[in-house]
Amino acid sequence: MKIIKSLKNTGWILGALLSLHSCAPKPVQQAVAASADHFRVTDFTQQNNWAALPQKTDPSDELPVPLTAAYERDSSVDVFFIHPTTFTGDFNGHWNADLQDHQLNHRTDISTIRLQASVFNTYNLYAPRYQQAHIHSFYTADKEKAAIALERAYQDIRAAFQYYLDNWNQGRPIILAAHSQGTFHAKQLMRDFFEGKALRKKLVAAYLIGYPVEPGYFSQVAVCADSVQTGCYLGWRTFRHGFEPAYDSAFRQSVVVNPLSWTTDSSIANVELHKGAVLRNFKKIYYRVSDAQVHGDLLWISRPRFPGSWLYKSKNYHIGDINLFYMNIRQNLALRVRSYWANQ
Repeated sequence: MKIIKSLKNTGWILGALLSLHSCAPKPVQQAVAASADHFRVTDFTQQNNWAALPQKTDPSDELPVPLTAAYERDSSVDVFFIHPTTFTGDFNGHWNADLQDHQLNHRTDISTIRLQASVFNTYNLYAPRYQQAHIHSFYTADKEKAAIALERAYQDIRAAFQYYLDNWNQGRPIILAAHSQGTFHAKQLMRDFFEGKALRKKLVAAYLIGYPVEPGYFSQVAVCADSVQTGCYLGWRTFRHGFEPAYDSAFRQSVVVNPLSWTTDSSIANVELHKGAVLRNFKKIYYRVSDAQVHGDLLWISRPRFPGSWLYKSKNYHIGDINLFYMNIRQNLALRVRSYWANQ
């Protein structure tokens, strides 16, 4: 597979109150084939190369306390989740993550798998570990090596998805979900496995969050127009009302669906529609945290309302793209799954 490349104007933050250890990378514009030097696709027959699986206990199984009493598992639907960048430490010339790095795996587990992937844990949840590209790949001047790193990461994702299809899916409908670098790879995965393929009929929806999905990127999969449409995709990137990030024009082209109203129009969805956010205190749900409005290629929200939020100065809420809307996403999943089965 080829990855499209040009890396400028990285937009990410590692905040204290909403910290997920994830990144907001820049798009890629020139195709560069991955070098085969010392690279081997991960062996996904090994369960330790999966951050989340239905058949093992992992951080994606956790729930905020208010949800535990009413939790019911629905094993009729699968979710394939691609986590964002957690490989953010010292670069040291290592372009791709080492899956034997237990400290990195732990960081992935307690942040993105616990705080993001758990949104989807009503269903059979599959989340591969993969040789993710280092965050350095998204702002380096060495475009060629960065493109190789991203291509290698995608080869892992592709292999994991193929293994999942061949061994575990058994014809069940699929929800594809991803954030940031994960969405960067999920876009290509959608093209390779769903567009023009029989598998498209099994797509409940694709939640492609935290990375731009350009209008027209998919020729056959439509943008979700409401809260119950299926076989479609949706996504957003979250910023403070009135803030315009200094991205170049290539990074300012994206479809946006409002996660409070599940529409693409620019009207403000008021705070009463906000069903609950989950922050670092994972066991608690914070209700009516913000409103939301589609503003061109961005999702604008008011300053989130939670204890201590006045200390949070950033206007870029990328790291909270999923957990700020934890309960809205969770409830929307149930609506789309119900709609999917009603139309079969």
